[in-house]
Amino acid sequence: MRKISIVVPCYNEQETIYPFLEETQKIEQKLKKQLVFDYIFVNDGSKDDTLNVLREVASRFPNVHYLSFSRNFGKEAGLLAGLEAATGDFITVMDADLQDPPELLIDMYTKIQEGYDVVATRRADRKGEPVIRSFFSKMFYKIINAVSNTEMVDGVRDFRLMTRQVVDSILELEEVNRFSKGLFSWVGFDVTYISYENRERVAGETSWNFWSLLKYSMDGFINFSEAPLNLSMWAGGISFIASLLGIITIIIRKLTIGGSVSGWASLVCIILFIGGIQLLALGIIGKYVAKIFLETKKRPVYIIKEKK
Repeated sequence: MRKISIVVPCYNEQETIYPFLEETQKIEQKLKKQLVFDYIFVNDGSKDDTLNVLREVASRFPNVHYLSFSRNFGKEAGLLAGLEAATGDFITVMDADLQDPPELLIDMYTKIQEGYDVVATRRADRKGEPVIRSFFSKMFYKIINAVSNTEMVDGVRDFRLMTRQVVDSILELEEVNRFSKGLFSWVGFDVTYISYENRERVAGETSWNFWSLLKYSMDGFINFSEAPLNLSMWAGGISFIASLLGIITIIIRKLTIGGSVSGWASLVCIILFIGGIQLLALGIIGKYVAKIFLETKKRPVYIIKEKK
């Protein structure tokens, strides 16, 4: 019988693990004649009692396994560790907070049987999400799709069912600075989407805030687009042309009207403008150089302290 591995990254999810298993095991019973379920929880350096809960469920259920990191390495590291540990013919990634509806696994498996390589889920709306976060999320997808050759669909979750071939292709990408939403799209294959209404967490609080999401989105731009570098180049070019026009204007005024341009305030503003563009360009270049620096150090993406 074919096996499905369910990868569940966890960070401070002590309250959601049992509800998650309870709901997912209902689906397991419905698909037990077609699939063997295998659970892989990844404890990403949780500060609460998540690890003890995982030890308990792993001792109760033989098909539940866990990996525990030596510290918090981030969700991307948790995803990678789970995918590397997964041995199923099909692999899915789910959040423990039940924002990813387990009942969709039935429809997702049906779609896989139709010949798709990936069945991804996407939110039909952003109901319950803060207005500001929703606005910036939509803007991110519009901008990244405008400047990147890798299409990223708005509202798509990490919750997706993939064949073994797709996961193996993702694992061949050995980069340290990972942006999974982009990597899932970059590898290609035949993908279809299932929409569902947005859901609230079943318990606990999200570890994502506006600033962490903003930082994550910046990683997406750096990893999948050269647009920031092009922006700094064009800004420098426009600034240079503007300065030449300014010099020509001053020369013509001197020859025709006489006297110099009065006012030190305008000169200071121009200097600050040029300096700001230079710092912006250096900052953008610095981000790319920093990514290169991290890649060349070849540090492991995560360190496992305990597993079962």
